[in-house]
Amino acid sequence: MTMRWAPSRRIAEILRAETVGGVLLLAAAVVALGWANSPWSAAYERLGALRIGPAAWHLDLTLAAWAADGLLALFFFVAGLELKRELVAGELREVRRAVLPVAAAVGGMVVPALLYVLVNTAGPGDGRGWAVPTATDIAFALAVLAVAGSRAPAGLRTFLLTLAVVDDLLAIGVIAVFYTAHLAVLPLLAALVPLAAFGWVARRGGRWDGWLLAPLALAVWLLVHASGVHATVAGVLLAFLVPVHRGEALEHRLRPVSAGFAVPVFAFFAAGVSLSGAASLGAAVRSPVALGVLAGLVLGKPVGVLAATWLTRRLTGAVPPGGLARRDLVAAGLLSGIGFTVSLLIAELAFGAGTPAGEQARLAVLAGSCVSAAVAVVVLRRRPAIPDRA
Repeated sequence: MTMRWAPSRRIAEILRAETVGGVLLLAAAVVALGWANSPWSAAYERLGALRIGPAAWHLDLTLAAWAADGLLALFFFVAGLELKRELVAGELREVRRAVLPVAAAVGGMVVPALLYVLVNTAGPGDGRGWAVPTATDIAFALAVLAVAGSRAPAGLRTFLLTLAVVDDLLAIGVIAVFYTAHLAVLPLLAALVPLAAFGWVARRGGRWDGWLLAPLALAVWLLVHASGVHATVAGVLLAFLVPVHRGEALEHRLRPVSAGFAVPVFAFFAAGVSLSGAASLGAAVRSPVALGVLAGLVLGKPVGVLAATWLTRRLTGAVPPGGLARRDLVAAGLLSGIGFTVSLLIAELAFGAGTPAGEQARLAVLAGSCVSAAVAVVVLRRRPAIPDRA
């Protein structure tokens, strides 16, 4: 039995490495982009549009929709477990240390949104995409940090993790409020029953409780999905009900599935942007939607993070985790400009799949994320071995 499971355990350990998850995410996006612009692009579109699931439960969704609604719920569940651990038992349990990355996350959302609105107000733009550049991709950003920031202090990862998770949690709130086409109150209220049961079972911690948690989590997901609220919200709610000691074991078990399957599969279906016709590079360059997303990710994110941290430190005397230097905060701001996963999701919700504006927004997310990552790598590589103090 030990020999049989040894390879799978080894694979799981590999997938827990942040660099591996980031590489898989990037590889999936590159494959999707190449396939969508190849002579076989029609096959890529048919694959994403393939419907599976029981129609009687309104779950006959496309594969692309299953990736966005289902797999990303798992991703946010794992991210929520990690954030709760940091807030309850980690360095961020102290309010004066937690307030700075939380403020940075807020600033990193407000400024990009304002830049997008400014660009799209100045020209014949589309204001529906104001939230596209507000999100940060946790997996991609942490992978870039792990590769390029070997000399950076440990506090930078904690700061970036908190910023990214809070950022994405706020983005999920934005999705729930502003991008919910219809709201069915009854299923949403009904979701409270399995949600409460999930929290009770998770706190008990019995030997066989794991067999109960999965169906309860599925029930919550189904009811939230039926309510019209984006189903990824269910992942966050469930994560915050798990006690920290139990959450560590769940996170350890589920992270390989999230990093090695859920996020790459979503990226595969979300990143396949056609570079011909309305979504061509030339059209994107002239599009206020694309320019607004680019400006928000590349400029708005670092400016918002730095402005919020500076103002918060002045007003509250908050201390960065791990004694971060100014250069570290610049790197965190640049890394937060890697929008990718949730930004692609918001672009699809804002403009619809396959629309010219939606394709241009997705292309801008890919370009802006790559530029932000590249500049962040340069800053991290030039960082001195001994942190300079702000």
